[in-house]
Amino acid sequence: MHRLAWALADGHVVAKRNIIKIVRVPEVLVFVLISPIMFVLLFAYVFGDSIPIPGVDYREFLMAGIFTQTVIFGATFTGAGIAEDMQKGIIDRFRSLPMSRSAVLVGRTASDIVYNLLSIAIMALTGLLVGWRIRGSWLDAVGGFVLLLVFAYAFSWIMAYVGLVVPSVEVINNASFIVIFPLTFIANTFVPLENLPGPLRTFAEWNPVSAVTLAAREAFGNTSEAFPAPDVWSMRHPVAYALLWVGIILAIFVPLSVRRYRRSGS
Repeated sequence: MHRLAWALADGHVVAKRNIIKIVRVPEVLVFVLISPIMFVLLFAYVFGDSIPIPGVDYREFLMAGIFTQTVIFGATFTGAGIAEDMQKGIIDRFRSLPMSRSAVLVGRTASDIVYNLLSIAIMALTGLLVGWRIRGSWLDAVGGFVLLLVFAYAFSWIMAYVGLVVPSVEVINNASFIVIFPLTFIANTFVPLENLPGPLRTFAEWNPVSAVTLAAREAFGNTSEAFPAPDVWSMRHPVAYALLWVGIILAIFVPLSVRRYRRSGS
């Protein structure tokens, strides 16, 4: 119990250091704020009138997908940040301090929640401007946003491990795009699953990104009885399926990342 409290306290200090970096490095703040606006405007006006969704305006269908994609991309800040700290020798300085070994990872992943909160806030405001509306209760909507952040937090532990294994910002940025792009596009993020061909549709139905997107879409009330979810367990119970993946990812990558961090410092 004492170790956990020690790790959380030191992790809070590291998270604070990473958040302060947003103010001191303006280009990071620009990326966090401009990128979500670009995605919302681009997809809303390029695809807004070309993909019909029964009973749902496409811009409302779209927003949950953009939220999901953006917070997953936001999780890559963890891998890139750790890789940058490794290259600059900052991790070595942390190791010389009397602090918990897991604090660097805890603080790094926690600070990404702030990045994603900023992105979600900007995307929500931009979405309202292009016609998106929350049709359900605000309590359900808050639950949808929380699920997005929880999934992104779990995904950031994957990126933390990658950042420790491949301590190069350039490689991580390229590798993350190669993995995240198909993961977020072979899903129900931007098009209905019914529009995908057989094998891709099967993959998309069991893709956790689809579950998170559908859960957020339902929480925002951006669904219709005229457009029911596919008859597979993952899509009938998207919240449970998404949380199942959160548990699996954390159970695997938290100990892997901590072990890798300790090994790299020995």
